[in-house]
Amino acid sequence: MGQALSLPFRLANTTLSFYGGLFHYLLGAGRTSPYKLDGDSTFPYFRPSPSDTEEDAMFKQNARIHLFQLASNFYLYNKPHYRKGTYREDLIDNLRNVAIPGTGLPLSMFVRDRLTALGFLMTAYPAVSLVASVHKWIKTKFESSISKEFATRLCAPDDWFNYWRMNCVAVGFQSLMNDMPKGYEMENKWTFLDEGAKLGVPISPFLKTPGIVVKHRNEEGGMGIYFYKNATDGGDWIIQERIENSEWVQSCLPPNAPLSTFRVITQSRASIDLAKEPQEGDVTALSCVFRAGRANAETDHSSILFDIDPKTGVLGGGTTNDHWYKLGLYRTLPGGCTWRSHHDYTHHPDGNVPVTGKTVPDIKGMLHLVEDAHMKMCPDVPLCGWDVVLSTDKKVPVCLLEVNQSCNFFRGRFDKKQYLNFMDELFAKVQAQRLTADAEKKKFKVKVA
Repeated sequence: MGQALSLPFRLANTTLSFYGGLFHYLLGAGRTSPYKLDGDSTFPYFRPSPSDTEEDAMFKQNARIHLFQLASNFYLYNKPHYRKGTYREDLIDNLRNVAIPGTGLPLSMFVRDRLTALGFLMTAYPAVSLVASVHKWIKTKFESSISKEFATRLCAPDDWFNYWRMNCVAVGFQSLMNDMPKGYEMENKWTFLDEGAKLGVPISPFLKTPGIVVKHRNEEGGMGIYFYKNATDGGDWIIQERIENSEWVQSCLPPNAPLSTFRVITQSRASIDLAKEPQEGDVTALSCVFRAGRANAETDHSSILFDIDPKTGVLGGGTTNDHWYKLGLYRTLPGGCTWRSHHDYTHHPDGNVPVTGKTVPDIKGMLHLVEDAHMKMCPDVPLCGWDVVLSTDKKVPVCLLEVNQSCNFFRGRFDKKQYLNFMDELFAKVQAQRLTADAEKKKFKVKVA
């Protein structure tokens, strides 16, 4: 009874800490002072204590980082972005097909101006966190703690969406403070392939013919004919032969599955202080996920996401994040959208193909390949998501399709302490650079298309 009576007070205390922490970094002392770590931190909420358990300490660290990155969105909002005119444009583009499960509303609706975004964080975000906490309590037959889950969802979320957004803020902030380092050019698919080939990185092969003509076999009168100028000749199109899944990859897939890739996330400590030369060991692979494409899909964007142990290469359970991409108000109706998903697939659902427990061939070689690529191509970029292919091509049995620098983990597991420590150091550096830019009254120029 006592727990039930105290629940509203615990929820209110967490909400007030969330508001206080957000405004500390948005408008308070945290905006105009250095971002200090651990015991030196001036962050007045979720302060570390010698009596903290490992779980408590990580929660507090995650909360500090999460609240800093939320507040940083407002600073970056109208400033230049490495792949768009402004951070706002990139934010809207990225969230236009994403909805909190069960709402059906694209999140881009709430970030079109800063006032609306702040209102969403102050009202809808705590409300959704509370609903999710009660939902879990019901689903676990009243065994989970509503107050603990609420604190996690609101202040230190550990879901793929919030890690993705944290990564986006990290690269957006770091690129802005360092005047768009050269490594960010690798986001362009043609630049990535061209530079990769020059640097000896095993990228997916491309044709060097100046262009191609594609004709429909039955059209006449000049119709059904298309001309494509190759990027190698100054055109807009990358022309490649189709890549086929390797025999091992195909053994994990149903018939008619698309090319199915491995998403590997790497982090680069060399990106924290660009005045220093990159050192061996600066780049580390954090996670690996197998995107097992669905039958008859054109790409593996429709897939089951099987987590991979980076140390052993053994595939764990599979899951999806499709429920985050369900748009339309009918998704609010019962059965309209799954609210949660778990790593409970052991077989590919299209054909009941066994996957969990299999071992990726030479996982160490794959991870070394992407770490080497990050070091060669973009050590000045904090985080990269690499799309790796195991193919039937004997010349390049393992190759890279592209790199994504505002990357997400695709629900892969990773060493969270290592990741959070990296984020702490990176944010400490960019905050110092921001304070210098403030003092110098630096003007950031938005690129005009």
